[in-house]
Amino acid sequence: MAEHSATAFAAQILDPDDSSDQTVLQRLRHEPGVQFVDQRKTQLSSLRALRPTPDDEVLAEPGRWAYYPWRRTVVAILGPRGFRTTRLDRNRNNITAEEQDRLGSLTIGVAGLSVGHAIAHTLTMQGLCGRLRLADFDHLELSNLNRVPATVFDIGLNKAHVAARRIAEIDPYVVVDVFDTGLTADTIDAFLDDLDIVVEECDSLDMKAVLRIGARDRRIPVLMATSDRGIVDVERFDQQPERPILHGMLGALDVSLLPGMSSRDKIPHMLRHLEADRISARAAASLIEVDRSLSTWPQLASDVVLGGAALAEAVRRIGVGEPLNSGRCRIDIGWALDQLDEPELAQQHLSSDVAESHIPVSVTVDDSIVAAAMRAPSGGNSQPWRIEADPTQVTISIATEHKSTMDVGYRGSAVALGAAMFNVRVAAAARGMLGPVSMSEEVGRSPLRATMTFADGQDPALAELDELMLARETNRHHGTPGTVDEQTARLLTAAAKQEGASLRLLAQRAELSRAAAIFAAADRIRYLTPHLHREMFGELRFPGDADPDTGLDIRTLELDAADSALIELLRRPEVMAHLADWDAGSALGDDTRDRVLASSALAVVTVAGDGLRDYARGGSAVEAVWILAQRAGLSVQPLSPVFLHARDAADLEELSARFTEDLAELQSDFLNLTATDPRDAVVLVLRLTEAPPPSFPSRRAMDRVELRRS
Repeated sequence: MAEHSATAFAAQILDPDDSSDQTVLQRLRHEPGVQFVDQRKTQLSSLRALRPTPDDEVLAEPGRWAYYPWRRTVVAILGPRGFRTTRLDRNRNNITAEEQDRLGSLTIGVAGLSVGHAIAHTLTMQGLCGRLRLADFDHLELSNLNRVPATVFDIGLNKAHVAARRIAEIDPYVVVDVFDTGLTADTIDAFLDDLDIVVEECDSLDMKAVLRIGARDRRIPVLMATSDRGIVDVERFDQQPERPILHGMLGALDVSLLPGMSSRDKIPHMLRHLEADRISARAAASLIEVDRSLSTWPQLASDVVLGGAALAEAVRRIGVGEPLNSGRCRIDIGWALDQLDEPELAQQHLSSDVAESHIPVSVTVDDSIVAAAMRAPSGGNSQPWRIEADPTQVTISIATEHKSTMDVGYRGSAVALGAAMFNVRVAAAARGMLGPVSMSEEVGRSPLRATMTFADGQDPALAELDELMLARETNRHHGTPGTVDEQTARLLTAAAKQEGASLRLLAQRAELSRAAAIFAAADRIRYLTPHLHREMFGELRFPGDADPDTGLDIRTLELDAADSALIELLRRPEVMAHLADWDAGSALGDDTRDRVLASSALAVVTVAGDGLRDYARGGSAVEAVWILAQRAGLSVQPLSPVFLHARDAADLEELSARFTEDLAELQSDFLNLTATDPRDAVVLVLRLTEAPPPSFPSRRAMDRVELRRS
């Protein structure tokens, strides 16, 4: 290993309870230009919010400071156990906690940091090692930035240092050893000692051979990924210490002769190693052009990243003892895309005459975008839309046949449409298909229609929400009140603003208490108004229901045994009629009151204006806020008091003639509580809390989607 200071690439972990570290911290605090960043409170909140709750020892673990000399910044972090527990929690159960512990004990060597950078980064992100050993003699150049996930600030730095810095900024507790002179006869033994796995990404055929011989002698498995047609290469020297290196593809060649061979002499051996007859046509042509029209072998970031993903899975299998053979396979994305075919959902809706249309086979409806639209929330899971898609666009229309009384003026439907269109935009952005969105009111028999025309638009901020959007869910567990930290509050507020809406968080206990009383009273009115009561229970789906794909599965209400038994009473209209006659039924709002009081906050989304387009805009904001709140570890449940979408006395009378004045008073109290301008419209209220995952997902109806080729 070259002589250098670890401060070139490693964070210095400082324990404030250690006297010598405390001295260093004091010096850094007085040193000009050194910045301190302390988000430990947020980290600790995330740790405490984990399910199951970490043990007391982890929660009480003292925090640390990590000093990054190249950034002149000191960052507050959790202690090692809490940090790892929180950072890797989202891996579960793809990787169990026990497996994560086993993987965290691995020491992995990565030789060659052009391709190896992405691999080392992926291993770190996924928590597949506790120690990394990086080797590369080369320095980062501008031309490396087409595939190495570095920045212009890193140009001129050793590639191993660049990778080590990035790893340290992800997880300062991962130990990284750097061999910045690369692998040589003098360093290879030190590099291999005590490794569990070797990842080989060297350019030199000589070193490929020598590294494998050393690994085989030590019974260390060797992994490699190449950037043409997704080659993944595995040599399990730990299981087969007598197997020939490189699968015997070098034949009878004496590898000791390689260092003295010319580049031209090595070509036949390199081509055998690469299986030249199977490399892509572009790669084969490029081989011929190296040192002519090309300065070097071409590589793409997408191929390099694919290799990182593939080798991460190989490391996981080896680390947890799952089967993984020696050999070679190809994860050929180009080939896979050539095999695109209509999935079952599309085949069910495409008639034979449409399937024979003259649209080129390569142009198909992207069902994943349609599926994203279908994942949007709607009042009572009514899914009040019609989704039409063809190769050029997706159109979402309000379907009037699904209207309920609480969907006053189709405003609730417009909110659902806006949420669905937000999902379409997210999915399209993730696939590089984002295009313009247009909205029209009173089109045919639909009060509102929105269309996104596919284009090649990009929006990284939207695209990164794709998986989060698909994971968005309603959580009706009562939960427990926590806190919404300032950073999350700012994030949610900005998300609403980005979509043209406003967000007000009610988080003070006095505010939540007032809101709980208002919502409980509104719920009582819903029970006691015959048509609202009928529609409310008409939304519920019990086991064996003939229409399980819409409405609310009773199991999603997360009722305990007592509440489940009460449902049988509450659903009876004659019982509600007696309560109304007696001016009773205050207990009917208890569940809602308890839920609001168990909230960390209520997120109230509003928009300026009260047209259907305005409500749709608000629906997009609701979906954005919901997704980001869930990402922040919060459980989310929408709340829709009866008065929510009423705009005047006529609307309130339509909702409940008997309780019109009561609803008007409740609505006024709520607007005052939330400081909402009466000219603005309240779109939806989201209840944010800390709760375990929901027990059952909501289902979606397939008969409201039409996919076609033209």
